[in-house]
Order: sequence, then structure tokens, then C-alpha cells
Amino acid sequence: MARIYIDGKIYCMSESDNLLQGCLSSGLNIPYFCWHPVLGSLGACRQCAVTQYNSSSDNQGKLIMSCMTPVVDGTIISINDDISKKFRSSIIELLLTNHPHDCPVCEEGGNCHLQDMTVMTGHNFRSYRFSKRTHKNQYLGSFIKHEMNRCIGCYRCVRYYKDYADGTDLDVYGTNNNIYFGRIEDGVLENEHSGNLIEICPTGVFTDKTHSKKYSRKWDMQYAPGICQNCSVGCNISIGERYGEVRRIENRYHENINHYLICDLGRFGYSHTYLKNRPKNPILSTIENDPKILSFNKSIEFAANFFQRYKNIIGVGSIRSSIENNFALQELVGRENFSNGMSNKEYSCVKLILNTLNNNQLYIPSLKEIESYDTILILGEDLTQTSPRVALAVRQAMKNKAKNLAKLNGIPEWNASALSQISERCKNSLYITNTHESKLDNVADWCYFASVSQQVKFIRAIANKLDNTLPDISSLNSHLIKKASLIAKKIMLSKKVLIISGSHSFSTSIIKASINIAISIHQKNINHVGVTFLTSSSNTLGLGLIGGFSIETALEKLKQKEADAIIFMEYDLYRYISKHDCDTFFKKNKNIIAIDHLYTKTYNNAGFSLPALSFAESSGTILNFEGRAQSFFQVYDPTFYNKKNCLHVSWKWLHFIKSKIEKKEISWLNLDDVISAYSNKYPIFRKIKKEGPNSFFRINGQKIARSPHRSSGRTALRANIDVHEPSQKKDIDTMFSFSMEGYNQPNESISHIPFAWFPGWNSPQAWNKFQKEVGKKLISGDSGIHVFKDNKKVSDIYFNFSSNSFLKEKYWYIIPYYHIFGNEELTQYSSIIKENIPLEYVLISELDGLELGFKKNSIVEFNCLNQDFRLTIRLSKYLNPKQIGLPIGRKGFPISLIGEKIKCLREFIR
Repeated sequence: MARIYIDGKIYCMSESDNLLQGCLSSGLNIPYFCWHPVLGSLGACRQCAVTQYNSSSDNQGKLIMSCMTPVVDGTIISINDDISKKFRSSIIELLLTNHPHDCPVCEEGGNCHLQDMTVMTGHNFRSYRFSKRTHKNQYLGSFIKHEMNRCIGCYRCVRYYKDYADGTDLDVYGTNNNIYFGRIEDGVLENEHSGNLIEICPTGVFTDKTHSKKYSRKWDMQYAPGICQNCSVGCNISIGERYGEVRRIENRYHENINHYLICDLGRFGYSHTYLKNRPKNPILSTIENDPKILSFNKSIEFAANFFQRYKNIIGVGSIRSSIENNFALQELVGRENFSNGMSNKEYSCVKLILNTLNNNQLYIPSLKEIESYDTILILGEDLTQTSPRVALAVRQAMKNKAKNLAKLNGIPEWNASALSQISERCKNSLYITNTHESKLDNVADWCYFASVSQQVKFIRAIANKLDNTLPDISSLNSHLIKKASLIAKKIMLSKKVLIISGSHSFSTSIIKASINIAISIHQKNINHVGVTFLTSSSNTLGLGLIGGFSIETALEKLKQKEADAIIFMEYDLYRYISKHDCDTFFKKNKNIIAIDHLYTKTYNNAGFSLPALSFAESSGTILNFEGRAQSFFQVYDPTFYNKKNCLHVSWKWLHFIKSKIEKKEISWLNLDDVISAYSNKYPIFRKIKKEGPNSFFRINGQKIARSPHRSSGRTALRANIDVHEPSQKKDIDTMFSFSMEGYNQPNESISHIPFAWFPGWNSPQAWNKFQKEVGKKLISGDSGIHVFKDNKKVSDIYFNFSSNSFLKEKYWYIIPYYHIFGNEELTQYSSIIKENIPLEYVLISELDGLELGFKKNSIVEFNCLNQDFRLTIRLSKYLNPKQIGLPIGRKGFPISLIGEKIKCLREFIR
């Protein structure tokens, strides 16, 4: 640590930081624009000027840019001297020369870094009296609005988009006073993380177009700390609500997961949470086909009678629902009647992953730790489309070699310009195996495109080269054997190796082969190895720990009369089973209860349906890919706006039914009670109860405020309903209050922060004030609890493989392909995401297309699982013959299609 003298006081700072970062970490305020914790320093804006003195006797000093000056022991500077204050004020006036000064109509107002810095410098009068330069704005898609006239030329946007996220369709054009940040022409931004421009940009150049449709100022919204529900990464998000609608989602800082950045699906895919056409009251379908609305008490009574009428009732849980909801369903129907709702293929993968996390000695890195690995193998996963935030971390890992080289040459890590030039020539190593091309291929050293079975053989060959006691794969051609040997050598020369695989290929063999590679590295004890397994949904692992049987087993039990009724909890059967089989099932079975917050096909076909709350309207716990249990919290109570609606969280419906059946008092009064119940039953969850947040937490006797202290219009929230404003709801489940009343400052005890605000810091840059050091740990530490860490581990054991003979296939096999928009279930109900879902197509190899005489615009038709498909084709240069890619998981393309054979594939003639 270095001792720095600032305005007569001594501060200790890290010598790896620049002066700006060191001062901000010490709680001092220096205005800045071009610097950002993830982007480093460029020295473009000249806003962070301070005065440096040669010695204590130096009275004049010299102006320096604090973002470009390293922390050196004994440095003497002044932030508050007249020279640097006047210079900073002049610079911001210069930067604002062409700014339209449109804060009252700008959507960044109240959440704007430029506003904060203008106030901080004391600048309040502009002397520029000439015509302002104006720009034409561009259409950048349905997510981001462009207002180039507000630009101050800090270069943050292009540095993030091009240098950090590896985007290729946004750049800087022009010179001098005519600089333009945008695309060559209007068009949708192609990068999966383009939405981060909204928070990266310190002004209102890039704003949230989805928020614009029903705009609210930051101080007029209610917030809660949430967890993104769209994949297994578990990014931390801050959800803002107004008038019973989610208005925007922003990144919530977490050092070891998403850091400052989230993907576009997590940021924009929320409109399904406030659909007007959503279940609002319990509905009983009658024989006359005249739906009947029931009250809460009548619903509980009917459900209790349902359990008296039917003896064996299966409960189907959901990977997109919380641990609490799934546990409540299991308690209601019994462990012997509980289905996890996964397909056989997916559940086999999940069981294998859970066994590895729970028993093997292999290290599971966090998302942020992924960036530190120097050799990465991605096996059978298309990360950019299924787990885009992991793909972004992999891209940073590839660039980290430049940081190591820079360090050897005495160049600090924060020097962005130098690092950018080095990283163009020096990259870490990435190897990919997949069925077809992916967007990460452009940073990979080598990619192997093959069928799943051929990928497994190649992965096993790498493991054999690492440990020759493993079976040799002699049937591989000499070229692949050489590649396997080369990758094995690269692995042994690396300091840190990461193996990434998962369940999206629906192949246990790929996962087993991946684990064998990791074990072979681990046993040599030469270098560090980590493994990352990605699953299909936010709580796949949490549900997997609860157990249960597959959906195929559940349907078979009903077919064999081993069960006579079924409950679907936040589950759509049409996503898993073919339409033909689903339609047949619902025709034959009327003894069905459905609980959901969306009108899915399953919900609409149920005999009795109960309306549930979405993740934004409820609190709960989910388990991410690394086994980190994380809590999400209710943003608002929808019944506050309409008491006629009978809406309850799923676990409450299920527990009330159970209590009615057993004629017992309600024992689960709040969320803490549910957590206690499943923690007592499943020892793996005990850490959640012991270390997790509870409803009794207080700071100075106060709950934590959900709204900023400036929140206005509270007495007008229900003015359109009734002029008599009721008191705010009391949250008995959590430590938050439904108002601006409560604690809202940084505190070492608060790791679940609803929104980032600090006096003088209204923009997302306010996260600096909640961190011990800027860009490092939060003052309170990271939220979330690892359920697998500290468990007793057994020794690593290799997996064996049966000796399958691979014959030339006569038929076409269906394999999945994914798109970031359209694959995830919930966001398919989101209007804004629907606009960005590409049209369905059949992916086939160029060789198959040539053999069958297909053209680029051909439409093909085929039948599978008693359903006719007619789709356009897309030819792949890398897909192997006799494979057909379909958008599995999208509406109309159930998981049961995977691995099915197609006998006849023909061109449709119009």
C-alpha cells in the first residue's frame, strides 16, 4: 500500500490503481467521464484533473489527469485547490458546448452521471452563445434509443462495445468537433450485451427504449434486489416498478457474478411480468364449458376435496420456479408422487452435474473467476445463445494474456490504450467442440464440428493424451489424434484450465467425457483446473436437489392408472411433450390442477386453475450453475393496486391446501418458515437458513427502503382507482419496506441492495460508494450462499464408456440449436422479445442440401411425433450430414423432438 497526501491528509491506496480509482476507493469525489472500472483509463475527457506537488514546499504544482497517473508512495496532490477546480469546471463547460441541455425531457434525467458531475464541479452557467452542432439519430433496434446530440465524446460506448464486448457494428466516425458514435447505417445492434451501453454511457445518448414506453423517473420507482430468471448464471439485477408494472431492469453489482454487466435478455425480457391478460382469479372449468370464478376460501375447499376424490395425485414441479414453491408442492403430494418435470434426457444430465458438484474435488469457479483462466475448453455448448454472460466472461479470459504481458513490462492494468494494442496480438487459448458454428468461434484457436457421438470420441482422446491409462480412441483419424495431442500439451503448459460443458446438448456422454478431462488434469497436480456446467433454467439445480421423477415417468404413471390426477405448478407440458401427445393427454384427463402466472396452454387446458405470482411479485431462492443459492425479493404487491384479484405465491396456495386437507393450523406464515422447513428436511440447504437473509433483519430498527428517499407521488399511486389512499402493504416475508421509509445507505450488513443511490451520485456510478474498493467487493460482501462448498468430497473417479459402433446413419437425427431470444420459456411471452425472435428454420448441412437439391430459400417439410413441420432451411458449412437442427424449446418445438429420427425430408413446392 502507498501513502498518498491529499489536501493535507494521508490516505493509503493500492499501488496497482491509478489516482482516480484510489481516491474514489478512499471516499473522495473527483469528477470523471471516460474512465470506468471495467474499461480502464484513456485520458480522453480531461475531467479528472487534480494538482500534483513535487514536495511540501511546492506552492505552484502542476495539473495532472488522475486517471492516467499511477499511485506512487509519497505523492502529494490536491483535489480542492482553486486551479484544479476551475480547470474541471471549464472542461465540463467545454464538453457541454453542443449539449442540448434537455434534462427535463431526457430519459437519463435523475439517473445521469453527467448531471452528477456537472453539479460536482459547480458549473451552473454556460457562456456559449452560438449555434449548436446537431446530429441525426439512428434506429438501433427495439431496445436502445439513440440521441447523439447529448454526446460529450468520452469514448466509453465504443470502447465497451468494440474492445470489451467484441461487437463489430458500432464505431466512432468523424473528427474534431464532429465525432459520431453509431453504426454505418441504421439497424439493430447485433451484440448480445448491447443494453449495457445504457449504463456505460454517462449521458443520455443511449437510453432504454423499453422504459421509454411508460417512463418513470428513478426517484418515483420502487425497487427490489432480484435475480435474473432467464438462464442458470443467476445475474443480480435491480428491478424498478411503478403503478404495478415493472418499468426497467438494471444491473445490480455483484463482484463474483455479473459485475457491472448483464445480457440483453436479462435487461429487456421482463414485459411478461405485467401482462394485462394474465391469470388473476381461480377458475373452475364446468361441464357446460362455462368457467366459474371462485373465491380464495372456495378455491382452497375445492382443492382439498380434489385430494379426497383422487387418491394418487402427481405434482409436477418447475425448473423456472423457486426452491420454496417446488418444496411446497412436494410436501403436498408426497415425495413418492413428485415429478421434477424434466425430460429423461435432461434429468440424467442434471443428476450427473449435481453428483459432480456435490462429490468430486473439482473446483467450480464463479462467473467473474472464469475471466482468469488461460486455457478454456467449451464442449458441446453454444454459450453465446444459451448463457451469454458466460460467453462474455470467456471473451475477457482470452484478453487476459495481454494484462500479464503488460504487467511484465511495467504497464499498469488500467492503461486501456496499451492493453488494447497488446491484446490484438496476444490471446489466451480457447478450443470448442459443437455440432455447428457459434459466435465464439472468432476468438477460438480451433473448433471441432461433429455429431455428439463424434465429439465424445474426440474429448475422450484428449483425456487419453493427458492420462494414458484411459482407453485409447483408435478409430479417430490421424488429424484429430494430432489435434487432441496438441490440445493436451497446451493444457499441461497452462497455469489455469477451465472445462465448460452442460445439459444443452442433452448428452450425459459429453458431460462424462468433460469430467474425465478435468479429473486427469486434477490428478497430475501440475496446474489448476476448474469445471463449469450450465443448465437450461434459473433453478434447475435447486429442483434437482429436491429430486423427483421425470415428466415421461409421470405421464406413464397416469397412463398405467398408478395415479389418477395431476398438478402442474408453473409448468407448460407443451414445452416438453409433442403437441399430439399433449392434446391427447388433455382430452383424456380432466382431473388436472394448474398453478401459474401466465396463460400457458397447460394452464388453459386445466380443469381447475390457480393464479400465481411472478418472480417480480414474490420472494424466493434459486440455485445457480456454481451451486450458489441466491434470494430474489418481491418488488411490489399486485393486490395493492387491485384487491379484486386473488393472487398468491405458489407455495402459499399449496400450503393452504395441505393445511385444509390435514385440518391443521397454517404453519408457514412467511418465507422464513418455508426455508426452515426445507432446510430441516434437506441438509444440503441448511446453509440457506443459517446464513441467508430473514424477515427480522433491521438496521437501527429500520427495514430497508424499496424506494429512494425523494420518492414523490406516493399518495397518487391509486388515484385512478380511489382517491382514498390506503397504507402501504406490510412485507412479512422480507426485511424490505414498500416505501421510501427505511434505511438506504451503504452498510456492511446489507448485501441485498435494492438500488444504487448515494448523495451526489444518482447514476449507476453510485455503486462506487457501496464498494470497499472501486470495482472490487461490496462493503457488505457478496450475496449468495454456496451449498456445495465445504462438503466432504470423495476422490475423483473416471467414467467408463461402452464401446459403441458408429454406423453410417440412414435417417436424419434432430439436434437442438439455440437463439438468445426465443429459447427461454418466460420471455417468449414478452412483447419486446417477440419482435427480436428470428423466424424458425431447419438447420441442415450444405452436403445434405446439395445432395437433395435444396437452395438457400427452399422450404422443407417433414413429419415427426405425429406433427407436420414446414420450415425454411438454413445451410451450415460445418454441420455434419444426417443431422437436422430445430429451435428446441421454442413454442411448437418440444424437447421430446431431440434425438428423433426423420425418415422423409422433402422440399415443399408452392
